[in-house]
Amino acid sequence: MTIVLGRSNPSRGSRPARPGSRTRRRGLRFAAWSLVAVLAVAAGLVGAVLWQNSYDMDERRVSIRHGGHTLNGVLAVPRDGRERHGLVVYVHGDGPVDATHDGGYKPLWEANAKAGYASLSWDKPGVAGAPGDWLDQSMDDRADEVAAAIAWARARPDVDGDRIGLWGASQAGWVLPKVAARTPVSFVVAVSPAVNWLRQGRHHLLAELRADGASAARVKAEVARSDTVRRLLERHATFEEYVRAMGGDADGMTADRWGFVSRNWTADATRDLRALRGVPVLLVLAGRDVNVDTAETERVYRKVLGAGGAARVERYPDATHSLLKRSVEQSDLRITLTALFSPRSLFADGFLDGQRQFLEQLDRGGGDMIRS
Repeated sequence: MTIVLGRSNPSRGSRPARPGSRTRRRGLRFAAWSLVAVLAVAAGLVGAVLWQNSYDMDERRVSIRHGGHTLNGVLAVPRDGRERHGLVVYVHGDGPVDATHDGGYKPLWEANAKAGYASLSWDKPGVAGAPGDWLDQSMDDRADEVAAAIAWARARPDVDGDRIGLWGASQAGWVLPKVAARTPVSFVVAVSPAVNWLRQGRHHLLAELRADGASAARVKAEVARSDTVRRLLERHATFEEYVRAMGGDADGMTADRWGFVSRNWTADATRDLRALRGVPVLLVLAGRDVNVDTAETERVYRKVLGAGGAARVERYPDATHSLLKRSVEQSDLRITLTALFSPRSLFADGFLDGQRQFLEQLDRGGGDMIRS
């Protein structure tokens, strides 16, 4: 039998390749390798996210009893091998905030851990399955809650009871000094705190109207509406009366929220701040804050604490109320991507290091002067 070179041997049953089969095989190989490449990139992205959202500390779920309820908390502890640590107790701002603030607190906790401090935070009542309802609370209720958490922490063998301080943002500005009046604290970090509830609300309203480029007529109408709300609060109006006064448009206000505002609208930190005299205070202010009149806040803090206090003022010119970079906060997409791939970069440059350095300076016996 003659075998012709270059052709299949018919005795082996092979057949000539069908037209297009090689092209299909090449296409399948290309698709397979493309899938492998996509999966590799996806795995790399997932790995990057996991790595960037891993923090140098250990987090433990804890339970704190207070007022017949349980506070569902997180205790973040440094990995430095020490048996006892100082503690930063977190006091939330407004809104339904969970223990980690949707993970937003973790870069701050890591900064604390680098300074040798643990961090304690908990879900607000009614948030993430916690019992109760935070909208039922007054600022005094919140202060009692924090004081109970400090008492719980002082009873732990892994917490240095002489090095327990507070960290609070925004609405917490009305809570922090109340806590200090109830129980000794070693320091306070106050981030974008307001002083007076009504003045803060008016400042926020006017700042938003300016940012929107509102006409003079609109500004006049919004201010009149705000004045109406104030009068309703002064006479303890019901939610139904509020809705009628607003022409049937609640504009996002709910009965529960109206109850919360009605309990707290007279809040003013000026007198309460006297409880912080002699306590090292880090006052953190944002240059792009439309929520709080930072000039008023700094003026009042300096006036009340300056004589006998240990206040340090840090300003971040391009930061927003939340101490995020303004360029990041302006875009929901950018916030999401930064939170995934570089969460520490969400915050204003120097903010995390400034918090760490403040704590380190406390342990060296510093923090005893006002700094512009």
